[in-house]
Amino acid sequence: MATFISLVTYTDQGIKAIKDAPKRVDGVRLLAKKLGGELGELYLTMGGYDIVAFSEFPDAEAAAKFTLTLNSLGNVRTTTLRAFPEEQFRGIVGGLP
Repeated sequence: MATFISLVTYTDQGIKAIKDAPKRVDGVRLLAKKLGGELGELYLTMGGYDIVAFSEFPDAEAAAKFTLTLNSLGNVRTTTLRAFPEEQFRGIVGGLP
């Protein structure tokens, strides 16, 4: 499974209905599972982003479907990064020519 980190900001629509956000997170977890992935840890943050979320998907296509679907609901906008754990990082760097 590939790891992804999403930097999330609320839209005007999402912040107006903030009290529904925990219920929406439950729906996002179900969406991830439907696409063969898993929404892991999620943090409410202060600063440039409202939430930082960690997820795993079998491939980038499944992750793209997840973020496009999530963004299309209109409550949040995401910036999603592909993340490599330290062990993979070491392997990638170790395999450089």
